[in-house]
Amino acid sequence: MKQTFRSSILSGIAVGIAGWGYLACTNIIGAVLFSFGLLTVVNYKLKLYTGTAGFVALRSEDGKSRWLKAIGELLFILAGNILGCLFVSLFARLSPMELGESAQKILEGRLAIGPLRAGLLAVGCGFIMTTVVTFAREGKPLALLFGVPLFINCGFPHCLADAFYYLTVPVSYTGAHLAELAVLYPSLVIGNFIGCNLYRFMNLK
Repeated sequence: MKQTFRSSILSGIAVGIAGWGYLACTNIIGAVLFSFGLLTVVNYKLKLYTGTAGFVALRSEDGKSRWLKAIGELLFILAGNILGCLFVSLFARLSPMELGESAQKILEGRLAIGPLRAGLLAVGCGFIMTTVVTFAREGKPLALLFGVPLFINCGFPHCLADAFYYLTVPVSYTGAHLAELAVLYPSLVIGNFIGCNLYRFMNLK
């Protein structure tokens, strides 16, 4: 458990640094730079919520459902990921770059479309994540350099990238929208999970 949690925190740090790069350059270059996060996670075999959700065992070897245990494992990983993002966000606040302003624009966009639409769009990100991680596990990491910019440019929310953005937004703005965030963020987590498991839900893996 301790090793998993440490791995989850490191994964969150990698995503946070990747998110920092994107906020510093919110265009196609920034989207490509964000690939650093997933490349790091895959290379070091770190625990990332969206890199694990499509592969976690939902049934035991004897065929019994282990959904509750799987969800517990994923939430444990997600907690470590968010903690890692928080660590990086604290450093981001020290930067002279206008990272908070860029992050706020992203959050404003999410709030504008609402939790339902944001959650549905998050399905696209989850699908891409499982696809590119599968490619990487088969020795084809180049897919990561296409998949990450793809979900960013499509506007598909990634729950950990968004966690870093929200934690980097000026506290005054976040505090004024806590109730909305309490509904929005779980919708992204659920949407990512569904997307990560589309292959399994369609009985293709």
